[in-house]
Amino acid sequence: MTPARRIVVHHLGHARAALAAADSLGVPVTLMSPYAASGYLGPAFFADIVEMARAEHPGVAVEAILDCGDAAGDALAALRHGLKAIRVHLRPDVRAKIADIAEQLGARVDDEESPECLDLLDLRDPEKACRAWLRGGAAVG
Repeated sequence: MTPARRIVVHHLGHARAALAAADSLGVPVTLMSPYAASGYLGPAFFADIVEMARAEHPGVAVEAILDCGDAAGDALAALRHGLKAIRVHLRPDVRAKIADIAEQLGARVDDEESPECLDLLDLRDPEKACRAWLRGGAAVG
């Protein structure tokens, strides 16, 4: 199975657009927060955004990844909140400790260094861009 393509979502409208596009194409999708979004969105709000969009498209296989930047405390809070995937940008020893905690909780630390993704920030038509991206093409929108 082809891995789900990644889309950076900044708000609920973006998450809805990404899942609507994935639903229309019958493909999985990975929703990522922007860099260090845990500091201004928080894990609960990010999870709520994903769950609201998911409720509108229950048939879509979706993974959500919250980027915690260099905030180890935010990463731990995200794991305590039940998020199953996070990104961190920390020293290797600290990252390894958080990865171990994540594994114990049935979660993971995303280890892809520079993932290829579509960032929906400032796109006029995010759903159109998502459809193009999820088909394997470049974003248009």
